[in-house]
Amino acid sequence: MSETTIRPHHSIWPARLPRRLEVPETTLWFNLEVSARRYPGKAAAVFFGRRTTYGELLSRAEALAGWLRERGVRRGDRVLLFLQNCPQFLVAFYGILRADAVVVPVNPMNRADEFEHYIADAGAVAAITSADLAGIVAEADARLPAAQRLRHLLVTRLGDELPPGGLESEEVPAPAVLEWLRADPALPAGAARWADALAARHAPGPHLAQPDDLVLLPYTSGTTGAPKGCMHSHRTLMANVVGGGLWGHVSAESVSLGVVPMFHITGLMYGVLGSVYLGTTVVILPRWDRELAGRLISRHRITHWTCIPTMVIDLFGSPNYRSFDLTSLRSLSGGGAAMPQAVAERLQREFGITFAEGYGLTETAAPSHANPPERAKLQCLGIPIYGVDSRVVDPDTLQEVAVGETGEIVTHGPMVFKGYWGHPEATAAAFVEIDGKPFFRTGDLGRMDEEGYFFMVDRLKRMINASGYKVWPSEVELLLFKCPLVQEACVIAARDAYRGETVKAVVVLRAEARSSAREQDIIDWAREHMAAYKVPRLVQFVEQLPRSASGKVMWRMLQEQETR
Repeated sequence: MSETTIRPHHSIWPARLPRRLEVPETTLWFNLEVSARRYPGKAAAVFFGRRTTYGELLSRAEALAGWLRERGVRRGDRVLLFLQNCPQFLVAFYGILRADAVVVPVNPMNRADEFEHYIADAGAVAAITSADLAGIVAEADARLPAAQRLRHLLVTRLGDELPPGGLESEEVPAPAVLEWLRADPALPAGAARWADALAARHAPGPHLAQPDDLVLLPYTSGTTGAPKGCMHSHRTLMANVVGGGLWGHVSAESVSLGVVPMFHITGLMYGVLGSVYLGTTVVILPRWDRELAGRLISRHRITHWTCIPTMVIDLFGSPNYRSFDLTSLRSLSGGGAAMPQAVAERLQREFGITFAEGYGLTETAAPSHANPPERAKLQCLGIPIYGVDSRVVDPDTLQEVAVGETGEIVTHGPMVFKGYWGHPEATAAAFVEIDGKPFFRTGDLGRMDEEGYFFMVDRLKRMINASGYKVWPSEVELLLFKCPLVQEACVIAARDAYRGETVKAVVVLRAEARSSAREQDIIDWAREHMAAYKVPRLVQFVEQLPRSASGKVMWRMLQEQETR
């Protein structure tokens, strides 16, 4: 089948959009140079009322790049970025790009047990983090052999980006959040301060990166083993950077709410990369707060909000939501979990807003499918976007199934990643050739209707979707095996009225713990050793786990028992 073969969704393709994109033959750094030249005094970011202009963002990123180069960071070196949403995230991201290095974004909810994997697996030479997280980095680093440890740790203080004259009433977060923002704990030995690094004003030297260079290494887990890095180049990311704005009616006049975590591929695409390419303004929230979000939408006249459905549900649950002025919103989109139909209908009825869901993975740099805003279907993944050939195939024969039938979603497109870092076998298993083209096997079971819209049905891969956070049971199991109370564990999904799904651990206790251990003991241990969204909310003790004739744990049997 040729590249120009007509697929079902082409018949309803929006007339305003091209079917293919001409992706610029430039790097992501160049996007910031252009926007800073065009809009030097315009706010690239607003953080609790404080503006960071495009000119300032460019200048600070260049200074950071100079510091990294002066410290020996070279082209292709990996730098860990371990931050909540904040202006420093943007500066650090583009500073790493300007130094021709590779950004490795890490979830700031991770604990030391998890973080050491990212240092070692990525072969990272440096990490950039905030003062409240620096201890986690130092603890993880100290556990590694000397040859694998970080050479540099740069630490910022989130409170330094708060307005020097104080916050206005509409911008004030909850007291606990404000206390967290203003905290300034002692730094680990040998760490460098962010303010000193930028003040040094080292020249970064020439920018040598090319469009096909590795630039981003976000990590994703899979059915087995520890998280794996997804290799993205400037070119694979640029495809969705350019396409996202066209799809969502975004222009330089747009103002977005940056609350989806920037370490995550979706938050990165819309709050860090796409925004800078188009010269928009992002109003940044470091943590979800429905009351503050409602006030910020009203105050800053937010036009675009990429979110997860639970945020909308939570906003509607506020006793003050009718006092929020949401009339500025022109686009509300997201993914990670299906938007309940009743909530989507309420959005339409009360605000005239259609929630446009999309679909994608870390491997596809966020969206490979999206609902056209002017023709969205509810609880639908959307249609394949620019240059994407996506099909529903039989997982065994890889033959395309008939319209309406269920199969595995496979995708070919310009935003598909180049493979898993250091895992050639996993990379080979992730792709299949169809009609002479490599297709990425998503592991998601779906169906396609007669118009070419895709719908999720189930998963081939073991994965729990908790409020949009993907939890891979094998990763949680590996961490639980470190618990001194646990002999073995099997992690499955349990229904949750708010999160959609939540994490449940079926545990066989060690002999010495069986008379005294409580379910809460397992939960408490997990809270200290893994990110909060991975922590089992439910624990069940059993004498033994069911096993197949070959000795494998029959997780599917436990899952089926749970969902009956």
